[in-house]
Amino acid sequence: MTAQPTPVDDPKARIEISVHSAISQIGAADWDACATPEGSQGGRPFDPFTTYRFLSALEASRSVGVGTGWTPQYLSARRNGELIAVAPLYAKSHSQGEYIFDHNWAHAYERAGGRYYPKLQMAVPFTPATGRRLLVKPGHEGVGHAALVQGAVQIADENALSSLHITFCTEAEARVGADMGLMARASQQFHWQNHGYPDFDTFLENLSSRKRKNIRKERATAQRFGGQILALTGDDLKPEHWDAFWRFYQDTGARKWGTPYLTRAFFDIAQDTLRDDMLLVLAVREGRPIAGALNFIGRETLFGRYWGAIEDHACLHFEACYYQAIDYAIQTGLNRVEAGAQGAHKLARGYLPVTTHSLHWVRDAGFSEAIRSYLEAEREAVDEEIEVLTSYGPFRKVTEEE
Repeated sequence: MTAQPTPVDDPKARIEISVHSAISQIGAADWDACATPEGSQGGRPFDPFTTYRFLSALEASRSVGVGTGWTPQYLSARRNGELIAVAPLYAKSHSQGEYIFDHNWAHAYERAGGRYYPKLQMAVPFTPATGRRLLVKPGHEGVGHAALVQGAVQIADENALSSLHITFCTEAEARVGADMGLMARASQQFHWQNHGYPDFDTFLENLSSRKRKNIRKERATAQRFGGQILALTGDDLKPEHWDAFWRFYQDTGARKWGTPYLTRAFFDIAQDTLRDDMLLVLAVREGRPIAGALNFIGRETLFGRYWGAIEDHACLHFEACYYQAIDYAIQTGLNRVEAGAQGAHKLARGYLPVTTHSLHWVRDAGFSEAIRSYLEAEREAVDEEIEVLTSYGPFRKVTEEE
């Protein structure tokens, strides 16, 4: 990939965009100064997925790179020589591991005689979690956002790539991108919101009687699997826990998408560099882990990511993935739990539908206009579905007498 200096609205600023094939070419301190400036004040980043330690673990473990269809093309923007912005950018040879589906776009594009792949993806690989994608050092937001968006579009255009996709960006970034001419897309996930609950029972009291009873029944059923459930993070995580979780992860990956996205080496690296960012829920029976759910911990949010099991026990999936996550969020004062992509079954368990955002640029003008029309209709359908699903949510309807 190549890029030339990118013009921005500030005439006094000379902005230079560079493309990097490895995140180490930017460096941990410089990357995190843009990606997680809140970390300089202590505490956790808003999410760990754009940190240097997470993205470099993907690289070092060969979960991304040669042969994966995710080729790193990290962007950096310098303003008069000073690094002000970075972005996780990848050249993609397929549409797997993205969770914002464009397979139909690819098929239509190629039926019309075009070449859809490779394309550019500004995203965190295999991670359907909302977070910043335009990573800008504080004080440089306007120029930095423009530089990254214009730079990525320019790279795609100059290299005759079909498209650029910025997925699971923030709502604010979606507005910025739309103002710059990118197409905004709305999708849907299920998130749990913490309304200051002191404990799980108080959360349940806010549900309808039937849903409350059902959750209590599911939790009781899950506990009868014949063992104990452990919630492990930080130094409580040990290398042998990843041996067990790898077996679970392989089983789920093989059933859902054929080949697990993460390599075994990722979990070894994560043990060294990311264990404070992770919550591993393990179901252990007779001293042997038989199921587990992996979460990542942000400043305000717990992000549910992976689940797997080598034994089948009724309701254990709901307990490990959803109820243990809610318990942890309440105990630690987190504001929400993001339960990952898809899954209307989460609604009955207190997770309500929310809008997620992405941005798209397509090089072919005619195809771009067709997609724009489709996205407008899709947004109306998503908004309507969220409204309907919310009305069927598990929470008690408050009457005027209450």
